[in-house]
Amino acid sequence: MSDLDPTARRGFAAALIAFLVWGLLPLYIGALKPTGALEIMAHRVAWACLFVFGYIAWRGELGVIRGILGNPRLRLMLTASATLISVNWLIYVWAVGNGHVLESSLGYFINPLVSVLFGVFILRETLTRAQWVAVAIAALGVAWLTWQVGRPPWIALGLAFSFGLYGLVRKMAVVDAVAGLAVETLLITPVMLAYLVWLLHAGQMQFVAHGPLLATLLVASGVVTAVPLVLFAYGVRRIPLTTVGLMQYLAPTLQFLCGVFFFREPFTHVQAIGFGLIWAALFVYAGEGLWRARRPRTLAAAA
Repeated sequence: MSDLDPTARRGFAAALIAFLVWGLLPLYIGALKPTGALEIMAHRVAWACLFVFGYIAWRGELGVIRGILGNPRLRLMLTASATLISVNWLIYVWAVGNGHVLESSLGYFINPLVSVLFGVFILRETLTRAQWVAVAIAALGVAWLTWQVGRPPWIALGLAFSFGLYGLVRKMAVVDAVAGLAVETLLITPVMLAYLVWLLHAGQMQFVAHGPLLATLLVASGVVTAVPLVLFAYGVRRIPLTTVGLMQYLAPTLQFLCGVFFFREPFTHVQAIGFGLIWAALFVYAGEGLWRARRPRTLAAAA
């Protein structure tokens, strides 16, 4: 950190806070019981939409939103990304609320390698030999868990592929991260509001049934959703992508620790082998990426 300029230090701090919030999110979601996953999802989207639009209005950039909505291609792509991130959030909230924090963390450990596969088969990117080895080791870990448990780790795979597809769509949609989030939440908020109205009419809304503390936490879930994304967008533009790539493993590591030590989920030898293979794959993948990033500087120094 000492060799970073002030701008880079601020970017590093912003990205670090974002990953810390994402890593500790299971604790927050656990505090929202007995609210159901879909109601939590609806509150996250609706309040995040309000918060992000307030932030954009404060910056005087509402014209950017109008420009995005007026572009049919961008509007279609962000509708797709909004659907994918909604699926991802819903799976995650349901998994945490139903005692699957460890499998959720596995999904975000797998996600970088899923993104690599999308890059190869959709964007026609090429992989190095070490990257192929990493993908193969990860596939072996998933196959081991499937064989031992008797079913694929659907939650982990659902989270990894939905977020991987989300990242792919957002990569192809050239739009600012915060403005894109504003449009995504705007597009799905009407559906979420309709669901909340239905819950209220049916007398099943937990928001009004369990006192001000739960209501406040549900409102704040929008802030907890939006702020890390804003901080991440700020940080990723100011620090090297190799640093971001290594930092991204902080969040699933914290989620894993929450699952073991706070939620007391069992961690068997079967899971240890499966997770160990995934971690080995990530070690190979991250190590190779770090080596490739440092190699030009080493060669330049030698020259």
